[in-house]
Amino acid sequence: MKFIDFANTGFGVVLAASLAGCGGFSIGSLNPWSGPVERPRTSPADGTAYACDGARRLVIRNLADTKSVMIVFPERAFRLDQVPSASTSGARYTRYTNGSTTLQSDGDQVTLEEEGAVTYSNCRRAPG
Repeated sequence: MKFIDFANTGFGVVLAASLAGCGGFSIGSLNPWSGPVERPRTSPADGTAYACDGARRLVIRNLADTKSVMIVFPERAFRLDQVPSASTSGARYTRYTNGSTTLQSDGDQVTLEEEGAVTYSNCRRAPG
């Protein structure tokens, strides 16, 4: 019967390197008595947080060129460019779009529409 010495074959090194490459793997993740760790929400330092209907939160970052904004979600961020907006009641509002998503700012209120459906409504600057 032949036994393989893993220490001399390098298999142990390959196995350790493979496991180290797994970003979500840690010894602590094997503990069956630990629950998920809640991470605090983070937003960019130069972003503005808005509180919206349905207890939703929207973070908008104005870009340096002032003609564009970034919408910042925890899982993604994307740019919207300013487009001319028509005024129906004499009120001035600003619109930003990328073709599928539109942000409309009307004074201190912001609305985000994605693929033709309003997803964030009645958003106002969050306190603090």
